[in-house]
Amino acid sequence: MSQEPKLLELVRQKIRLKHYSIRTEESYIGWIKRFIYFHDKKHPKDLGRAEVEAFLSDLAIRGKVSASTQNQAFSALLFLYVKVLNMDVFDNIDAFRAKKPQRLPTVLTFDETMEILDAMTDIFQLITMILYGCGLRGIECVRLRVKDVDFGLNQIIIRDGKGQKDRVTMLPDEIKLQLETHLKYVKKQHEADLSQGYGLVFLPDALERKYRNANKEWGWQYVFPSKTLSVDPRSGIKRRHHIHLDSLNKAIKRAVKVSGITKNVSSHVFRHSFATHLLEDGYDIRTIQELLGHKDVNTTMIYTHVLNKGGRAVRSPLDRRKQQ
Repeated sequence: MSQEPKLLELVRQKIRLKHYSIRTEESYIGWIKRFIYFHDKKHPKDLGRAEVEAFLSDLAIRGKVSASTQNQAFSALLFLYVKVLNMDVFDNIDAFRAKKPQRLPTVLTFDETMEILDAMTDIFQLITMILYGCGLRGIECVRLRVKDVDFGLNQIIIRDGKGQKDRVTMLPDEIKLQLETHLKYVKKQHEADLSQGYGLVFLPDALERKYRNANKEWGWQYVFPSKTLSVDPRSGIKRRHHIHLDSLNKAIKRAVKVSGITKNVSSHVFRHSFATHLLEDGYDIRTIQELLGHKDVNTTMIYTHVLNKGGRAVRSPLDRRKQQ
């Protein structure tokens, strides 16, 4: 299909104008390609609501994808038609929707959390301590910039979080000294990069234009930079990116195995544990909502269900015998 590369390039341009992340760009491009091939390489402008419904329904019925995956595909096609093709094909979409399972989040006990942290090695231990101690998402943590860590006010500012929102969370005393030591090492590494003609960090296009020299300044550097330099797939510039989220999750998996804990633990589980443990300590739900950056308090309320399940709030009838 001769027009496909032109279309995908236009999609990329629109995504970058909106300052979406490269992860979103890759995801959207992937779904749009799948949509095109699903309909025998026909150009999307020649397709409409029926074809979108057929694709989304097939994902749920034959592909058995999760609700979140189907929603991601929906968002990609919505962007394609509304932002790129300027076509309105999404009125009254009636695709078969994947069922969203009603699951409680995996939560670690405090002792389990400490066991895993003790089993972590290298810089990944510090990162995981921040995940748990501050309630950050994994991607928010690896994307932290030096200027967003405020030792004087004991706070961390999360910029451009989920929903492109900023928020503030605490900086635990427990990690301050370790984090300061780490940043001294990172600064030396940055100075060495600059001396070798590198040292430029990625900034979104709008910031790059507004602050011409910011990409080499210390404050804009990543708190957790990669060990190696790499070529930016968008700009072609060789520079030091942040640690990859997959590397963090692999390190967590290794630590969980060493600790002997059987729960399925990823970087996000520490965020769940942060919220649940704050509730256990008596903090109100609105405060936790702000720290997590949830738009709707109902999202935060899931952690109250975690506390009220598993025998924490209800005494088993089997335990009556102990009282007799």
